[in-house]
Amino acid sequence: MEGIIVIDKPKGMTSHDCVFKLRKILRTKKIGHTGTLDPEVTGVLPMCVGRATKVVEYLTASSKTYEGEVTFGRSTTTEDAWGEVVEEREVTETFTKERIEMVFESLTGTIVQTPPMYSAVKVNGKRLYEYARNGETVERPSREVTIEKLEIIEENLTGAFPTVRFRVTCSKGTYVRTLAVMMGEALGYPAHMSYLRRIGSGAFTEEDCVTLEELSKAAEEGTVDKYFLSIEKALSHLPKWTINDTLAKKVKNGAVLSRPEEFSIDTPLWLVLNEEGKLLALYKHHETKEGKIKPAKIIDIS
Repeated sequence: MEGIIVIDKPKGMTSHDCVFKLRKILRTKKIGHTGTLDPEVTGVLPMCVGRATKVVEYLTASSKTYEGEVTFGRSTTTEDAWGEVVEEREVTETFTKERIEMVFESLTGTIVQTPPMYSAVKVNGKRLYEYARNGETVERPSREVTIEKLEIIEENLTGAFPTVRFRVTCSKGTYVRTLAVMMGEALGYPAHMSYLRRIGSGAFTEEDCVTLEELSKAAEEGTVDKYFLSIEKALSHLPKWTINDTLAKKVKNGAVLSRPEEFSIDTPLWLVLNEEGKLLALYKHHETKEGKIKPAKIIDIS
């Protein structure tokens, strides 16, 4: 039993809750998720099962796409709709779509974010949310993240607390909650994220999703295999190098190899596949031996 199962994470469950539930359904312990979603956030959560757990780190690093909503005029302790209100100030001016688009444009590209106090980032060996629950505030490390694309889906710019629905594709480590707050700051008002759903994670989209209820039923019927997706699909965004059986034996043993012509010097990571298209390993450039490549991860040792 191996591969990727893409869960449609329900509201009210943590990512770890989903791992626990899936272990019971599949009756296996070797399961890992590919990026934490807050309990109130729904959507695409790829889960690695069996041998696929070896590639969790590469799936976690892939970009994510979300559909969210920002509400202007009100900020909260958690930067989302489920925290206590910190500041409330009705919006007394009329925002235009053009002005929102200008703000979105200014937030596209590489930006610096400070993680919210209610987050899992560790400071001095303790998670920020632990400090927050004790009423403590500590200095938080800022980080650079990349907003690849940010666009308006729908806007309701009337009333005291206008809202904007948006779609964002961003790098690992981006806090969409904080992005919503930054939108408000750019407009001169408090703001918070009032809705969020992840619609894409790396190569996976909502179309790949299955609910835990559907999986549980399939397990009872013995048809759960149909929901497994291949490791190769999960890493399809990476370049591929197909090799013959003779070279495959060396790859499985972790051999350092001469860099082939197709292995671009500008590409940090390659999938190495056998002639049947099965993933054997991920290879990278050797740090000290010019013109050589070495394993970043051996996947198949059979």
